[in-house]
Amino acid sequence: MVIARHRAYIITLMILFISLGMKAQDPHFSQFYANPLYLNPAFAGAKVCPRIITNYRNQWPSIPGSYVTYNASFDMHFDKLGGGLGVLVTSDRAGQGVLTTQTVSLIYSVRIRLSREWFLKAGLQASFFQKHLDWDKLTFADQINPKWGFSNQTAEHRPANGEYSIMSSDFSSGLLVYNKRFYGGVAVHHMVPVNVAFTANGVSYLPMKITTHLGYTIPLKRGRRINPRDPSISPNIVFMQQGPFNQFNFGAYFKKSPMIFGLWYRNFLEGSDALIVQAGFEYDKFKFGYSYDITVSQLGSASGGAHEISIALGFNCPVKRRRLHEINCPSF
Repeated sequence: MVIARHRAYIITLMILFISLGMKAQDPHFSQFYANPLYLNPAFAGAKVCPRIITNYRNQWPSIPGSYVTYNASFDMHFDKLGGGLGVLVTSDRAGQGVLTTQTVSLIYSVRIRLSREWFLKAGLQASFFQKHLDWDKLTFADQINPKWGFSNQTAEHRPANGEYSIMSSDFSSGLLVYNKRFYGGVAVHHMVPVNVAFTANGVSYLPMKITTHLGYTIPLKRGRRINPRDPSISPNIVFMQQGPFNQFNFGAYFKKSPMIFGLWYRNFLEGSDALIVQAGFEYDKFKFGYSYDITVSQLGSASGGAHEISIALGFNCPVKRRRLHEINCPSF
């Protein structure tokens, strides 16, 4: 019993050291296009009609103190504004609530017609976030008893109210270019340096995150027009860089209405990370997606991989969708 407990503590400390070595970073999702506003602010209003999307991710569930992230968004196109508006809410919980982050973002994207077939969307995102650190849930090296584990009192100074909390604003932007089959873009998050240190004299800036994504839809049915219900294959590439951290994602979707399947491979400069298997379905205005990250790094099966669920609900369109040429990209 004690050995098992110590093993859990050791694994937790390993994850903590890995996280500290990589410095502050944003939560990431595997279902990129099922969380479009999180991927790129320019996606606000891209589907023209109103939609609500919710996302849930549980990373490394087999390890004590796993990472759980929730997302919810609403967006639609407004003719009078010449673009789309969106609201994005994110809640992230790490270490069983040791560190929590709540973020609310407002997004506006403008749509520009480049030619008969090509369109450009540019998005700007303003965010307000709060980070909270629960001191009473922290453990320190001087608390470790060789026989009984974490049983000693720590000499570290405890804050008066037992917690640290910071609030700040943040800004991001994105560009998106697309036609009937191609879609690609770039997003820059944390454009202005944000200090997320909990102490008054501390300095810990959240690194800028740059995301590049490219995709192409290949219809499997002959014909000049693309029908979203026809079978298709969509190869995709997503690259992310945040500080010293680089992530490459290569994958493809296969769609045959109402089912959608996806297979992705995620890789870091240091080596392989995960194989991502995805499946979902679409019925009328309702979409559901599930994905599982199969860990192939040194962390192995002990992590439990990652589970991710997405649910999207669309509504009747107040404008003519065909006239605005919505983006023909995957549902997740």
